[in-house]
Amino acid sequence: MKLNDIRDNEGARHRRMRIGRGIGSGKGKTGGRGQKGAKARSGVSIAGFEGGQMPLHMRLPKRGFNNPFGKDYAQVNLGMIQKFIDAGKLDASGVVDHDILQAAGLARGGKHGVRLLGKGELTTKVSFKVAGVSKGAREQIEKLGGSIETTAPVKAAKADAE
Repeated sequence: MKLNDIRDNEGARHRRMRIGRGIGSGKGKTGGRGQKGAKARSGVSIAGFEGGQMPLHMRLPKRGFNNPFGKDYAQVNLGMIQKFIDAGKLDASGVVDHDILQAAGLARGGKHGVRLLGKGELTTKVSFKVAGVSKGAREQIEKLGGSIETTAPVKAAKADAE
């Protein structure tokens, strides 16, 4: 047997069924959708519909609260900042702000800026310009002689458009 003799088993590969191509094809006329009703129509999504009965997701009690005025901060730990400085992915000589942290891949998201958290150990003197700092993070940074400038939260993109 040679490599060019290798074939799939008979019937192992099927061509897809082309529906709606005449009654002789076996999938013509209604195209396998039966007759009438929402499922026979195009563009109708009925996920969660229970035939007129109140759907389960509407019967269950709702919980919690979604604050429309809540701020979205990218949370960055000091330990991760130190790790990136040691790896050479982050330059600590200048002022470190949201854009620099985002470029390094540390700050994901954060429509309203960056908030520094005190998890981990920072051993390098760094100057920060961020939207917020936790108490523990502030103590660590100031102990090393670094500085923190907190800015007012950045308005979301929607507010800027108005």
